[in-house]
Amino acid sequence: MSMEILDGHRDPSGGYKVDVSRGAHVDRVSSEWFSRPDDDRYLSLDALFASVKGRAERSRTRTVESATIRVEAHRDNPERLQLMMPGAEGPIAPTHWSFGQLSSLIGAPAAYLRQLPAPLAGINLQYGLTNHRAEQIKTLETEDGRTELRAVTGPDYGRIYDHELVSAVQGIAGNGTGDTRWKVPGVLDWSTGIYNPRVDITKDTTTLYASDRDVFLFLVDDLNPIEAGTLPDGTPDLYFRGFYCWNSEVGAKTLGIASFYLRAVCQNRNLWGVEDFQEIKIRHSKYAANRFAHEATPALEAFANSSPAPFIDGIRAAREKIVARTDEDRSDFLRKRGFSKAAATTIIDAVLNEEGRPPESVYDFVQGVTAVARNRPQQDARLEMETRAKKLLESAA
Repeated sequence: MSMEILDGHRDPSGGYKVDVSRGAHVDRVSSEWFSRPDDDRYLSLDALFASVKGRAERSRTRTVESATIRVEAHRDNPERLQLMMPGAEGPIAPTHWSFGQLSSLIGAPAAYLRQLPAPLAGINLQYGLTNHRAEQIKTLETEDGRTELRAVTGPDYGRIYDHELVSAVQGIAGNGTGDTRWKVPGVLDWSTGIYNPRVDITKDTTTLYASDRDVFLFLVDDLNPIEAGTLPDGTPDLYFRGFYCWNSEVGAKTLGIASFYLRAVCQNRNLWGVEDFQEIKIRHSKYAANRFAHEATPALEAFANSSPAPFIDGIRAAREKIVARTDEDRSDFLRKRGFSKAAATTIIDAVLNEEGRPPESVYDFVQGVTAVARNRPQQDARLEMETRAKKLLESAA
């Protein structure tokens, strides 16, 4: 079986016919796409890197005694607080995010403090800092017209800068615009079922994001489809490789990388037909930088350069492994793997509805479980079902 499809399987429109009724549905990228304003959206990795790298170069960190911080209302704007840090040349304005971190650090409700007049909020914040038992804090301050306090963390916070993650992605994806095999994804045409990998990168289609709190990047290798078996009508079942990653140098979220195979990306940046989802998360603890260097970056490079053969072989083995030929066999197969009687019936019915026949192979059951997972409204329940489907697929290898 050919691992990468040549133009013989390309649709006359220039795209690829895909079957998105199979596999899992992942809405993480769509959530990012939907929530990002225009100034969070970048059209290339070079532009994204320049922005977050420049921000880091204008930043500095310091570790200070919390009791030495002075809080006062801004003289020209009594509704704004500013901080006086030991060793700082002038006042520092907390961002919305760092104010929340500072409030949390001293055990004060940030939402309540924000409702108070600045002088009164300042008195409460000052009292908490002066009497705070955790004596040291680490700050991240950025000079951008005025000095802003972007983050407040504990002294052992292991910061991984956003530009470090973007740089690691550039190492395998270049500019992310097609100069390597990794690029901003194309778009699925729901009316035809054709996935078109060649779409102009605009503010509406880009999947490269950065805000004052984080970065998020999603790229695919969608010019080199992978065939893993055939569909019921005899046409190839096509997949593409993809990954997304995220980080927050100010402590808003962990660093993470997710890799997977998928069948399509729609206009709203939902991922369809996802298989073999893998994820790495790294908390910003004391040794986070070492973990990033020794775990995350190599994992990203390994996935980018790996052969899809193990994935294809796993799909092939699952398709060929017949585990049930009767209704009793089907129910027993699922019940022995921890599914309730009602869940087993739902899974079998899902296969009947989508395939027009009852499940027989391990792959059939995997598709049934993922079909049920797609209809679960709660994310935790959906992920639990998708994890069980993944384990079923792995059991066939």
